[in-house]
Amino acid sequence: MAPSDDPRDAPQDDPQPDATGQDRSAPGGWRRLAEALRPRLSRSQLLAGVLCAAVGFALVVQVQQSASDQLSSARQEDLVRLLDEVTQRADRLDDEVARLEATRDELASGTGQAQAALELARERAQSEGILSGRLPAEGPGVEISILDPDGRLAAAQLFNVLEELRNAGAEAIELNGVRLVTSSWFVDRDGVIVVDDQELSSPYRWTAIGDPATISPALEIPGGAFATVRNKGARVTLLSQDLVQVTAVRAPEEPEFARPQEPRE
Repeated sequence: MAPSDDPRDAPQDDPQPDATGQDRSAPGGWRRLAEALRPRLSRSQLLAGVLCAAVGFALVVQVQQSASDQLSSARQEDLVRLLDEVTQRADRLDDEVARLEATRDELASGTGQAQAALELARERAQSEGILSGRLPAEGPGVEISILDPDGRLAAAQLFNVLEELRNAGAEAIELNGVRLVTSSWFVDRDGVIVVDDQELSSPYRWTAIGDPATISPALEIPGGAFATVRNKGARVTLLSQDLVQVTAVRAPEEPEFARPQEPRE
């Protein structure tokens, strides 16, 4: 029989398997693409990833522990005192904000503007007069007596007391008849403690206006002002009062170098 001219009757090539035993003639484009995109992790890469994760976890734990160590090591009394101080300062700031907002509203309303401005100026003058030591003051506070029979105290110990009083919010302070202000200084001179060019002698009597509930624990902090004074052999007495008076005043000093700036046109 003569061979047929129909291409369908032509003999077909046998499929040729590849090295893996799979048919190369089968559709393999998607298979090769999937194999190319398949991640190939070596053992060293996997080990490096595990080590990085472990180091990151250790750093996070260490940072969290360091942030909490300072408060976790504090005593309960110190934590309570710190909380009370923060709460009281927040309350004072809220009161100040409310007062300033009321003053702003009154000035902006235009009703009684001149009177409100005058009252505001008077309040500022009184406040600045107390803080600068020009005016006497009274209010709740503490009275402190430090007896140093052996004369072992130095100016540094008394200055520490002043700093603790300021940090606790004392607004007006007097020491043995000397009004202490921001420019006050302490020095040892020939065995005598001198404050603002005035010699002091034991007992050292302090009067400070401020919140007694804040000042008293602040001075009694372990390792603080009172602890240092007692380590020198001095005896300390503190009384909290509903009303104390700071009567000593001082005239403001004339500036030597500073002068008011002329208004710009």
